[in-house]
Amino acid sequence: MRALLTFVVSMCLAVSATAADFSARWEMIRQEASPEQLYRFLYALPKGADLHNHFGGSLIPEWKWDILTDSTRNGGDTFYARERFDAAEDAINPQARHHTIRQHTYDALAPAVQREYVALSDMTTEEHTLWLNAFRLDAPGEGRAVFFGHHWARLGDIHENPHVKFELLAENLKAFAAEGIRYMETQFGLYTMAHNDGTPLSEAEMLTFLEERLAQPDITSTGIETRFLETILRFTPDALEALEHTYAWVDAHRDRWIGINMAGIEENGKGYPLRFLQTYRKLRAQYPTLPLSIHAGEMDGPDQNIRNTLLLGASRIGHGVNILGDPDTLLMLQHSQRTLIEINLISNRLLEYVPDLDLHPFPELLRTGVPVCLNTDDRGMWDSNMTDEYYTAVTHFNLSWEELTQLARNSLQYAFLDETTKSRLMKDYEAALLRFIENYGQDTVAHALAKVGHVPAVSYGYARRTWGFAFDTE
Repeated sequence: MRALLTFVVSMCLAVSATAADFSARWEMIRQEASPEQLYRFLYALPKGADLHNHFGGSLIPEWKWDILTDSTRNGGDTFYARERFDAAEDAINPQARHHTIRQHTYDALAPAVQREYVALSDMTTEEHTLWLNAFRLDAPGEGRAVFFGHHWARLGDIHENPHVKFELLAENLKAFAAEGIRYMETQFGLYTMAHNDGTPLSEAEMLTFLEERLAQPDITSTGIETRFLETILRFTPDALEALEHTYAWVDAHRDRWIGINMAGIEENGKGYPLRFLQTYRKLRAQYPTLPLSIHAGEMDGPDQNIRNTLLLGASRIGHGVNILGDPDTLLMLQHSQRTLIEINLISNRLLEYVPDLDLHPFPELLRTGVPVCLNTDDRGMWDSNMTDEYYTAVTHFNLSWEELTQLARNSLQYAFLDETTKSRLMKDYEAALLRFIENYGQDTVAHALAKVGHVPAVSYGYARRTWGFAFDTE
């Protein structure tokens, strides 16, 4: 870490004069740009990493549809979704609506239930639209109950198909690379995958399949680096056993999996951090260090979950939205600067943990010395991207150029990467940032904004609904 910090300081000093000049230019751009120009500028801005990314929730619904209905990409499988409710006993269950399954699962259903499923390729236009919307939080009145209770259950068999899962991973990496992100640290597990006939893939088959897909030119040409965190659901009855199994599995696959996360609703009776303290201590006595990035403080009211999560050994905290209610822990974070808080603005708004983003603790953390970075969380279910997070932060909190670029540096500095890879990515980021400054720092602000107008930005439903933006979509 000391070597990396020395490198970061040297790189920052090397571009400091140019960056100082651009700081004033940024203020002028921010004041004179139209909302659309500002969005395009931020889309083109080099970014660091997305450190808080749930793979299953990060997938744009249209990507899912395209892959699930394309036999050349889904391994020749057929997918069905529950769209009709006439005979089955669970017809009133909202989780069952749009539940998506593979051919081998469909074949095992009773005929009465089969009649309630429709092949995705046979859907009407209305059914197609409803299916897409079933995987995003975009309707009035939806919130955390729908998100936690319905969206995840509807995924059904989608990620059981290895062709589908790895094609979706590829789409995600390519889209993030197009936004200038250099590193993805996504919460991604192999879990149980099966061939089209339902026969499980072995661990070796899954790992080989994964590495072969990541080595294909459409991914390698992006230059994006990726590593995985394995995640357990903290509130399940067997979570302690799952933690022991996960710890052992990640330790055995450190070339690609580099840490552990715990996710799930904290207010659930079994989700509290101290439930896991003795298990983590036992595991640390058995295995070399594994980095921990754990959800904490994603709560409506104050508690000590962030403090207790640090006691578990976490070096990154996911969300931390109620940190201001624990001033002792906040003071410790301000002065130690050892722990990064992964900020997820859009997630916190849509799940109503911070409905009014002007009241989000992000600027207090940023401006009192607590390391923070921006992340997308479940961006597919928000129908958003990283640029939406940056645009939200800039327009709500008046970020300076130094603050804007420090967010990217923090995301790389606190990544769970080996020092060699981290230094390479930091160097790549600083070089890209210098090119960006040179590109938009020439001539007049009007000339720079004219260049911005040609940035091929991509936006999704969140930007359209929130700000009226309708850039090209993928």
